[in-house]
Amino acid sequence: MRTIVVALTLAVTGVAGRAYSQVPVLPDGALTHWSIDGPEEIVTWLVFDPAGVDHLIPAGLRFITVGELAEVGVGWAADQLVKDPSRAEWGISFLEIVRTESFTIDGDAPTWPQDGAAGLWFARVRATDETTDLGSGQPFLALEFWLPDSAYVARIREKGHYATYGNVVLRRNEEGKWHGMIDVDGLRVIAECKPTGPILGGPGSAGMQVIVPPKSSMASLVQVAFAGHQVQRCGEGMPWTLQGSHPLASSESVGVAEFQFGYSLIGGVSF
Repeated sequence: MRTIVVALTLAVTGVAGRAYSQVPVLPDGALTHWSIDGPEEIVTWLVFDPAGVDHLIPAGLRFITVGELAEVGVGWAADQLVKDPSRAEWGISFLEIVRTESFTIDGDAPTWPQDGAAGLWFARVRATDETTDLGSGQPFLALEFWLPDSAYVARIREKGHYATYGNVVLRRNEEGKWHGMIDVDGLRVIAECKPTGPILGGPGSAGMQVIVPPKSSMASLVQVAFAGHQVQRCGEGMPWTLQGSHPLASSESVGVAEFQFGYSLIGGVSF
């Protein structure tokens, strides 16, 4: 599944501080506006019907499909088409529920409710014209970015950042199992994860990505650089439940969900 996406906490974020020296340098012109520290998140991989979100993709971009990954030898994609050939034109995405020790935009932090978290649904995209410069790193379209503080969402949207309100929760019980929830109009997500097995990644991991806002947003591209990513697989028998009329509810899980933590990011955005 790492061939699909390297998941990230609050993909439109940046961090200053303890691991900064490990993080790749952002391209010239990228201004750091976002700050994050102490991420803990649960992540699952999904294929989805692009028809439900085509209105969100900006001109000049297209979704990467299961079929094209299968054609270049990506094993999980080929297996998916053996099970259901009708998914060849479906897109590839990740859904993430994340909490952090700190998160600010231009020094402004949300007011987190008890066990409050953020929710992200991001999809892989590429330019329709191969000569188009989207910046450094693999591009993703931000289909959804939910935060549980409506006043904060209003403030950052006034600055041009993309976000919407959502009741998002992530908590860990005494046995070490994570419980996540996203509750928004037309969608309810329930997730569980008990991290198990070896911890992969660590200080040597690093990479860059580009986050593209949806067509309806006035925000600019966000350059993201990260390092120190650590991952544990979630135990078997803990499927994510997605219900409702939202396009996300009809998506289908592929692979095993993961618990991810321990990395740092810097994020650059200019308007």
